[in-house]
Amino acid sequence: MLETEIHLGEPPVVENLGVGVHGVASGTDVFRLPELWQLHLYQYDADLTVDGTAHLIRPGRVSLVPPGATVRYRYQGRSEHLYAHLRIAPVGPPRTVPVVQDTGPELSSLSGLLLRAVAAAPGAPEHTRAEIWTALWRVAHLRPAATTPSGPHPAVSTAIAHIEGRLATALTVPEIARAAGVSHNHLTRLFRTETGTTVVAYIRRRRLERAHHLLRASTLSIPAVAASVGIPDLQAFNKACRRELGGSPRALRSTPAPV
Repeated sequence: MLETEIHLGEPPVVENLGVGVHGVASGTDVFRLPELWQLHLYQYDADLTVDGTAHLIRPGRVSLVPPGATVRYRYQGRSEHLYAHLRIAPVGPPRTVPVVQDTGPELSSLSGLLLRAVAAAPGAPEHTRAEIWTALWRVAHLRPAATTPSGPHPAVSTAIAHIEGRLATALTVPEIARAAGVSHNHLTRLFRTETGTTVVAYIRRRRLERAHHLLRASTLSIPAVAASVGIPDLQAFNKACRRELGGSPRALRSTPAPV
C-alpha cells in the first residue's frame, strides 16, 4: 500500500475544488500537479496508478496524492467525484496516510465537509479552508477495516463522545451503554480495559476538569458553572471540587490560571 506524509499544522490553501466529471471524452487521464496536493472522494469504479503503484478506485474511497506524483486514471464510463487541489505547508509533525483508502463510516461526514466547502468557495473562502482542513484530519485518522485499530474500541469511542456531549445532563451507565450499542456490563469491562478507569469515574473527572476551566477562565457564576457540568446541587459541587480539585469553587476561582 502506497503511503504519503502530510502536515496538518495549519489550514491548507485551497486553489481549486468542485465536482469533477471524467470518462466522457476519454477513458484515460494521465497528469501531474507539480505543486499541489490532490484530494478526491470517489463515487465510481476505476483504476488509478500513482507513480507506478496501482490502486483500485471504488465508491466511498478517498485518495490523497502528493505534489509532483504522476497519476493515471482508467475509467469505466462517466465518472464523477468531489475534489480539492491544495497547497499544504510543512507545519506540524508529519502524519503517514495511505494514498488510497476506504472511508467506511466516515463517508457521509467527508461528503458533507467537501460539499459545504464547494458551496462556500464563491463567497467565504475561509469557511472553505476550514471544511477542507477538517476533512484532511478525518482522512488522516481513517483506519483500514481489515486491521486492528490502534485507537479505543468503537463502543468506548462512542460512549466517550456521548458523555462529552452531555456533561451538563444526568448520565447513567445503562443509558451510555445503549448509545454505544453494548450491554452495561460489556461497556464497563471495555471502558476499564481501554481507559484504566470506570465510566462513572471518567464522567466525574471530566465534569470537574471542565468546571475547573470555567471557574478560572470565565466570569460565569459558580451556580452556572455547577449547572453547566451536570452538578446543580451547590453543596455537592462544593464537596466534589474540594475532593477532586483540592479547594472550594471560590478558592479555585481566585487562583490565577496558568499563562
